[in-house]
Parts: sequence; structure tokens; C-alpha cells
Amino acid sequence: MSDILILNGRVVDPANGLDAERDVLLRGGRVAAVEMPGGLKHAKVKETIDAAGMVVAPGLVDVHVHLREPGQTYKESIKTGTAAAAAGGFTSVVAMPNTVPVNDSVAGLEWMLDAAREACVKLFAMPAATFGSHGDEITDFHELRRAGAVGFTDDGKPVLHDRVMRAALVAAAGIGVPISQHAEDTRLTGGCSMNAGPVAFRLGLRGMTVEAEARIVERDIRLLRDIERSDGLRAHLHVQHVSTARAMDAIREAKRDGLHVTCEVAPHHFTLTDEAVGDYDTNAKMNPPLRAETDRLAMIAGLMDGTVDCIATDHAPHALFEKEQEFERAPNGITGLETALGLALRVLHKDQGMLVSRVITLMSAQPAGILSLEGRGTLSVGSFADVVVFDPAAEWSFQAKASRSKSKNTPFDGAAMLGRVMATISEGRVVFTG
Repeated sequence: MSDILILNGRVVDPANGLDAERDVLLRGGRVAAVEMPGGLKHAKVKETIDAAGMVVAPGLVDVHVHLREPGQTYKESIKTGTAAAAAGGFTSVVAMPNTVPVNDSVAGLEWMLDAAREACVKLFAMPAATFGSHGDEITDFHELRRAGAVGFTDDGKPVLHDRVMRAALVAAAGIGVPISQHAEDTRLTGGCSMNAGPVAFRLGLRGMTVEAEARIVERDIRLLRDIERSDGLRAHLHVQHVSTARAMDAIREAKRDGLHVTCEVAPHHFTLTDEAVGDYDTNAKMNPPLRAETDRLAMIAGLMDGTVDCIATDHAPHALFEKEQEFERAPNGITGLETALGLALRVLHKDQGMLVSRVITLMSAQPAGILSLEGRGTLSVGSFADVVVFDPAAEWSFQAKASRSKSKNTPFDGAAMLGRVMATISEGRVVFTG
């Protein structure tokens, strides 16, 4: 950790309504000052960054990543996954619990968060909502919260039983954290490997219908209404990786009714459609699957109108040999930490006209707010010195072979990106330079 002075940058800090040229002083792992250009010229520091022509923003926050440790470090480790995060401009990431064994205990959570894992950015975690993620009995929310849990999820699996999901929402409401739900009615998706539609029909593959996602979202919203009415509790439901127009419509309506529902959309769901599967390309296989163009446009509409609260990568690394199988046998998931900002700026900012400040809101301030990560997602004086410096006009292409992740399973190899990360600073430490 060293004192750093960032000069001449365009500081975009949505939490403070700031989008203007400023100089930023980082000292002792915190933001020490944000002043008009030249206002910090006498500050004594060990390192100076000239950010002329660059955006200086709060470090990005990803509420949904898979780091595969413990148990599957041949795919990824906390060290390599957070290195990929830093390269993508992320300074905080939230690890999902579908490790081996499942992260459902205080001992497992403490092991994951221990400094010995060598995370180079701030690592948070959501332990499993139910023991073993089997969906039968909720875990010890109070003890896990005391150990550092920022929420609970069985991500990769849904909490199917109404009774169990209701109990999870009530327990989480009592300690002020969300339940993040993988919205998939697995009773409708057995043997399915992609979106139901013309592409699946052409390829002879069983497809997941939009109902499989929407039914769980609609069920969970009904539970929220019932809990608020009968228990007087304001439970918080966070819907992960929304991919269908029908689910988006249900979330939009719930928000209008005042329910505490938040949601995320992954870059691949606002960038690609199921046409990307082509002739059985397993790097375009994920869950939820790539959908139809109407669903992709609905994700963009939700991002533009404020229904969507944040962009999350669902970074899901796999080894090459696992993806080099028949489409139906290959595992779901793609890497995403190093392509998220470039895709968001290209598709949402350049193509759709979204302000850069709004992109930062969706990738920093609001995800930090969803999980109440105090001192993150802002450049307020006294907040953590989490900063990303990027060139908003730089056009480049992502090369999977150069990824910091152990895994290269991405449909965006060679894809055009906008906005290159030049530096990532986590709690006052420079963890990436481009």
C-alpha cells in the first residue's frame, strides 16, 4: 500500500453525482481527497498516475462470481480469479458457494476469506442458503453472517420448495441481507442444454423454456408479498442473471408495487442470442442459456429504464477438456471478469447511448449498495481506495489466450471491446496496470 496521486482524470463518481475533471489523493488505503485540478499539487506521495483522457471511477463490484476454490482449482483459484477481476477493473467480488465441498459452514467461509488464499482484490462470499445446496434445510444464517456472509444463495440450483424459500427469506430479512435466487424450475429443464427455440430445434437439442425461469421469479415475488403482509417483514429477494422478458416484466411490476426486489443481468445476456451456439459451440453454453433476440432486447430495456440494479458477470471458468465434449455433456458457464466493462461500454454506451456514469452506477455503486458494502462503490473521502482508471475511447479485442484466468472458455475470444482498463487499485494497492 502506498500513497497515490491521480491527476487530470475525469472523475465519475455516481454516488456523489460527480462527473468532472478532478485530482484524487489515496492515502493509507483510503480516499484522502478529491479536489479541483491542481488542488493537490503539493501533496507528497510515492506514486503519481497521470489520468489525462481517462475516466477515474470507483472500483467495479461483481456480486456473482465462481472462483472454484476449494475443490476445483484446476479450473480456477481465488488467486487467479481475483487477478482476472483486477484486469477487468473489479476491486470487489462475491464468491458463490458451489465449491467442493459446498460453502455452507462457518469453517468453510472463514477458510475461503482467509488471506492465505491470496486474493488480490477484496473478496466477499455468499454461503449456501441450504445445507449442501440440497434445498431442504436452511443453513445457520446468524453464525454465517457474523463470520462475514453478505447474503445467501444456492446458486447453480434453485430453492424449489416454497416452505424452504419462505424460511430463507424470513431468516435473511432478520439480519438485513438478501437471498440471491438462481431462478430455474428444474422440474421443467431436465435434459435441456440451451434455450427452447428454432436454434435448438435445428440442432436437435432439448431447450429450456422461458417459463422455467419466470415461474420461479413469480413464485418468489408471491412469497415476498405474503411475508410483508403476514409477517410485517421487508424481505430482500435478489434475482440472479435474469435472461427472459417475462421474468423482467415480473420484476418490474414487483418494484412498482414497492417490494424489495433487486436483480442482475450478465453481459452475455444483453450481448448475444442463442444463435451464438452455431454448430454446438460449447463456449456459448451457459445457464440460464442465451435466449432469443426479443429477450436480449428486454434485458437492454431493463438496463436502460432502471429495472435492472446491476451488471454481474457470473464468471464461471471451466477447463478446456470439460468444454471439449458433446454439447449436452459440456458444463454450463463462461468466463467474464475481463470482458464485462468492455462489453457494457460497447453495447450499452456506444450502441444504446447509456451515459458512462450510468454504466459505472450499474457496475459499482449499485452492486455495492445491494449488499451494503460500506465504503465500496464510491470515491467519497474516507471510503476504501478502490479505483479503476480506464480509457473510455479505446477500442480493442479480447484475446482469451492472454486471460489472467486459468480458464479460457469464452464466446468473446477476438470480440470487439470499448474502454480499456489502464489501472486497478484495491485498498490503495495497484493490482493491475494495462
